[in-house]
Amino acid sequence: MAAETQEEPGPDLGWMTAQPYEVWDEVRRSECPVLNSGVDVMGPGTGTFYQVASFKEADAVLRDDRTFASSINAMHIGQFMGELLVAMDGDEHRAYRGLVAKAFRASQLDKWDDALVRPIIHRLLDRIAPLGRADLVATVTALYPMQVICGIAGVPLEDAAQFAQWAEEINTGPMAPERGHKASAAMVEYLRPLVEARRENPTGDFLSDLVHAEVDGEQLTDSKLYGFLRLLLPAGGETTYRVMGNAMLALLTHPEDLARVYADRSLIPEVIEETLRWETSVTMVSRVATADVEISGCPIAQGSPVGVLTGSSNHDENRWDDPGEWKLGRPVQHHLAFGTGPHQCLGMHLARLELRVGLNEILDRLPNLKLDPAHADDAVIEGYAFRGPRALHVTFDPS
Repeated sequence: MAAETQEEPGPDLGWMTAQPYEVWDEVRRSECPVLNSGVDVMGPGTGTFYQVASFKEADAVLRDDRTFASSINAMHIGQFMGELLVAMDGDEHRAYRGLVAKAFRASQLDKWDDALVRPIIHRLLDRIAPLGRADLVATVTALYPMQVICGIAGVPLEDAAQFAQWAEEINTGPMAPERGHKASAAMVEYLRPLVEARRENPTGDFLSDLVHAEVDGEQLTDSKLYGFLRLLLPAGGETTYRVMGNAMLALLTHPEDLARVYADRSLIPEVIEETLRWETSVTMVSRVATADVEISGCPIAQGSPVGVLTGSSNHDENRWDDPGEWKLGRPVQHHLAFGTGPHQCLGMHLARLELRVGLNEILDRLPNLKLDPAHADDAVIEGYAFRGPRALHVTFDPS
């Protein structure tokens, strides 16, 4: 009798529900603001994994791509996504980033705003506005950004839920490799007919531009093309939905501020920036040391993986007062939610657009929003590398 096969378990629950800020706070306040996370955490032979916890040092690492290279991403997440922009450095990175950056120019964002972003959030809110109660994560925030990014990539919106599942499995691939590889292969298999159709008959959309784009007179190889798409779809959907949930939870747990924002929508950009600082959805960025180096007197050996803890850096008490608190009215200061330096997130303007439109529409369509007391324990931001609430049950005046 054949042995029964068992599905590979998903990511460890502790990783998904972790609350790491207390540990990070201790590291930042110590003499050496660099956490030694042990040997070979990133895989056999990778060496001691260091994590940079304070803002000044994290900012410097992200700006210095010669000493701290992005090539480690090819080994880590690249095995699930393919050839990645975030794994390139130097001239190669500049050339491919310039190609992709054209797709996120302001005129393109304006087009997406009218054609995709607003219609999608309207449809989602149409379904719940008459009900008077809903889980905002399940019905809005987890669906909205993924539908937008699918629309941009030419994927039918009815398949966005499948892409959301693949995106989650690809993003957590290092913790469940078999599942991650299957999701990666399935996404490419789905996208291949769409790509081939654009090769034969360009339609002028984003995917057509990408398929026919050239670097040094050469079109993108399939490996680079599908690598970018497997990065774009998870990054464009997974990250923004978590931040949107974080912003709504911040407002719902600060009712006086929520009332102010209901009355004065000019506060929405401030809500977004404070939420990005306070609870960014992706808390770390991977680099590798290209030489023996010191960070604030802490020695890092050449070849060592270096994790830049953007989540911790955004809580640095040397830069922000009461950094663990969500507060409107803070002086404007640069945060690291989208990174910085040569690899600063290309999608940050799209993310801000989605957040601005989404939050405004939620407040327009769902008056008198409150946390549902029957599900108060579910309203928790959690996770180690990816942070957001798993559920956000609310009540509101039906409309």
